[in-house]
Parts: sequence; C-alpha cells; structure tokens
Amino acid sequence: MFPSSDSEDCWAKLLMKNLPVTPGQTEAYKYPSAPLTSKGPSKHINDQQGKKSFTTAYRLKPTVSPQMLIGRYMQGETHAVSLLHELAMTLQFHLEMKETVTTGNIPGLYFAFCAVIDGVEYKTGMGTTKKDAKLKAAELALEDLLPTLGSVESGLPEASDAPPLLPVREEPSISDVYPSRANHENRSSVNLQLPQAVRDQFTQLMSNHLEFSACAGTTAAFIVQTPSGCEVVALGTGNFNTKESGSSSGRILHDSHAVVTARRSLMRFLYRHLLMFFSKTANLTEKSVFEQNGSSGLLSLKSGISLHLYVNQLPKGAAQIPSRLRLNPLSVSAWQANNEISLHLSVEGKVFSVFSSSFDHSPSTAVSMSTTDKITQWQVLGYQGALLSHFLEPVYVQSILIGDSCCRDIRGMEMSVSQRVEGITSQLPMFYCMMRPHISLAPSVATDSNDGGQLTYGINWSEGDGSLEVVDGLQGKTIEDSPFKSGSALASRLCKAAMLHRFKLVAIEAQRQDLLATSSYREAKRMAKPYQEAKTMLRTYLSQQGFGSWLVKLSVEENFSM
Repeated sequence: MFPSSDSEDCWAKLLMKNLPVTPGQTEAYKYPSAPLTSKGPSKHINDQQGKKSFTTAYRLKPTVSPQMLIGRYMQGETHAVSLLHELAMTLQFHLEMKETVTTGNIPGLYFAFCAVIDGVEYKTGMGTTKKDAKLKAAELALEDLLPTLGSVESGLPEASDAPPLLPVREEPSISDVYPSRANHENRSSVNLQLPQAVRDQFTQLMSNHLEFSACAGTTAAFIVQTPSGCEVVALGTGNFNTKESGSSSGRILHDSHAVVTARRSLMRFLYRHLLMFFSKTANLTEKSVFEQNGSSGLLSLKSGISLHLYVNQLPKGAAQIPSRLRLNPLSVSAWQANNEISLHLSVEGKVFSVFSSSFDHSPSTAVSMSTTDKITQWQVLGYQGALLSHFLEPVYVQSILIGDSCCRDIRGMEMSVSQRVEGITSQLPMFYCMMRPHISLAPSVATDSNDGGQLTYGINWSEGDGSLEVVDGLQGKTIEDSPFKSGSALASRLCKAAMLHRFKLVAIEAQRQDLLATSSYREAKRMAKPYQEAKTMLRTYLSQQGFGSWLVKLSVEENFSM
C-alpha cells in the first residue's frame, strides 16, 4: 500500500514525532520489555474493519546506535519484532503491526500480519498463532528494510531536525556489515547455484550450435528448486517484438523479449507435467511436479518445490529507474505522477511510458507492455496464464535474480514489481495474491555480445526438448536454420496456436468436456473466470493508483481456433 496523497498531513505527523523529549529522559537506558511512547506503552487499536493493529509512535531517543541493535539481532540476542520496535524508537519512524487477511491458497486456520512503516506495507507473515504471524511479518519486513536503510550514523537528529527518511542504498550500508540473518547463508548459496545451473544448461545447449552463442546476452531462465537441488526447466533469449501489428492465426510471436520467451517456455514445461499427472501411468504421475489440492480441486506445485527467475539484464521499463534517484517510502506518492514509475510500452525494441506521445501510435505498429510490467502482472496473476489456470492454482516465482553486471541498484525493480501493487491482495479472488519476490543481484551468466547479424534472434528451450528453437524477433517466426522447426510455415512452438493445441491435449487427459467444447482461443481464456476477475482488478488498481492504463489487445488476435 502506498502512502495517501495527503502528504502535508503526513509530514506534520512525522515532525510531531521529533518534539523535544522530557528533561531527564535523554540519558542512556536499557530498553524496556514493552516499547515506550510519549504516553506509555503502545496500545492496540481497532481499524475500520475490526482488525487489531499494534501502533508505535516513539518520541524517546535512545543513544544505542542502529548498528548495535542490528548486531544484537544478527547474533540471536533479540528477535525480529523487538528489533523493529527498537529501530522505530531509534530512527523515529512510525511502526504498525497490522492484522490483515490470509491469501486464498493457504489451507487451514492462519493469522496474518504485516508491518506498516511510515504508511508503507511490507510482506504479509502468516502463522497458526498471532504471535507467530507477527514474528514472521517482522522477519519479512527486516529482509526488505535493512538493505534500504543505507549508512546510519550513530548520532541521532536534534529535535529541530527534519524527520529521518529511509534512504536508498548508495554507499556501503548496514546490510553490507550485517547481512540479513534469516536464511542469509542459504540465499547466498542459492544466488550462486542458480546462475551456475543456468550457465551449465546454456553451455550444454549451445555446444553444438556455437553460431547462435551471441544470443546469450539476453538470457532469462526459470529454475525449479527442490530439497535435492535445482534444475533449469525453461530458458529464453531475445530483445524485440515483431513488426507485425496483429495475426488472426495465432502463429506469430509478437513479443520475443527474453523473459517473455522464457515464460512461454515455462508454460510448455507446465503443460508437459500436466500431461504426466493426468496420464494413466503411475510412474509418470509420480514424476510430475504437481499434486492435487483437495480444497480447491486444482493442482499446485508439490510441497518443497519452488520456482525462481534468473535474468541476465535488468528488465526494460520502470525497473530501469536511474539509481541516482532517491526512492524512499515518503516519496512514492510523488513518483506515481512521474513517468519513470508508470506502466511502459515496448515498441520495436524501445520503451516508452504509457503517458508518452513520442512514439508511433498507428494501428500498424506492434506494441506490447514492457517486460517489467509483465513481471508485475505475473507476480499477481501467476506465471501460468489464463488457459493453465483451468487446471492450476497460480504459479508464482519466489525470487528474481538479476545477473546484469552493469546493475548496481535493484530498488527500481523492487518498487515497480512489488510496491506498485502492494495493497491489492485483499481485493483479489480466491487463490490469487500479490506474491512479493525476493529480488537480488547475482553473478552474470554471459555478457551482452550480440553482433549485428543476430541482433534480432532469440532462442527458446524447455525441459524435455531435444533441441533449441531460434526465432527472429522482428518476424515472429522460426528461422530457416533453426535446429528445431515445427513445419514449413515456421510457426514457433511458443505461439498461441501451439499453446491452444497443448491445452486441448490436457483437457482430453483431464476429461474436461466443457473445455473441449470451446470454439476459440479467446473463449477458452474468457472461461477462466477467477483469472479474468483478478486480471481486471489488477489493471483497475494500477490505473487508480496513477500508473496508467494497460494495453488492450485486439480481439482478432485471439479469435482463432484449431
């Protein structure tokens, strides 16, 4: 949730927190078991929905430095909830532990809380007790908060100073000295393992096709992680969308950017495992990554399996906000009016804000939403898309690794993918939520070495494929020299027509006569009611928040049938 537009009132309240303290209370003291405010311990208050929240507004200014507090936390001397309250006291920010709603795909009775810091909601934590839920929410908030704190001086501002902000990480920060304790060692290992797995898979694929190795500069890949290790299941490269504005046959790829290509390859992986699950062979069913969810009737990824996304370049769009710009929670409302954080359109390899008038709006020009915006959408609707949602609960990515060697700041990515839609979960239908991914930098798989002759080429591969497919992004079709070709028409195996064919195969195996009766690709998508409801809600929410309108596809592009 973004702060309200009443920024003047917000500033007034923040300034009130820095009023002079009562004489005699400025000396060093031990932290009490309950946080102190100007009127004693913090109190529970009820919000408009009857939910309880724990609000802390500190005026006492302790002399213990943030570094010392965080050091105690890293050494296990205090827990996450205590550290949040102590940081709120030290840095003079407003902290609220707010009870919220659980997401629809969480079975059983769970409580849910999220930390709200100066009006900005952090990830929701869930637990079987309120205490556990608060602790989880605090841990999740600290994972995101500590890297954004920047260098915090041990000295605190005087009463007359402006309220302290939460600065963007610019110089070496607290997180450099005290990295996040929770799962830090595991994450560091994962951040090395996943790119290495992508590199190994790409090297293996290209070993017999070195003439296409220059495509590696725009690599994106999806990795499945299990308790036994990690495996690359879908891979794509590319940097263009087609010159054609529309296709009535469903056999043209309109967007061949790396992440979009990898995601469509992921969909092929999901279809393959659905066919395995619905097969009459027990051995194949067991090997599928899916299991039946008794409460929903849909399938979900098996317990212990998680999905991760690796990208070799910072995605085009709002994620590429210049790192020199200071983006802190108090400035989010101002940035909503700025084109930098708006939705963006991709036109012939270039990106423009939806509010821009500097690109060709003619009907003959092929236009798609930017890669950043598509990732934002997938983290709410799931990466499976409308057709697969007939069989699957939303499939979300748990982490996004940025392997761009030129990237030093991922704040723009975090802001555009997560913060723009932070408060939408409670408005979504069952099983859908805003799944906030853990975003971090990682080693680069390859440098951008595209030469002029292969600038428009992109490759795709999915687990189980015998060879890779090479597509000309500007043409939207497979090239003649591609190791894999589906036929003389050179339609890609990633095109909509190919996806509809796989959808029909799964519908047959799942004995879904209602889906087999659909007359077109468009009708099959529209029948996915919860997905369409969530999509409408997401686009309405983005528009209401001031980020612009989502591009509406021409109906002719989806009216084809098999």
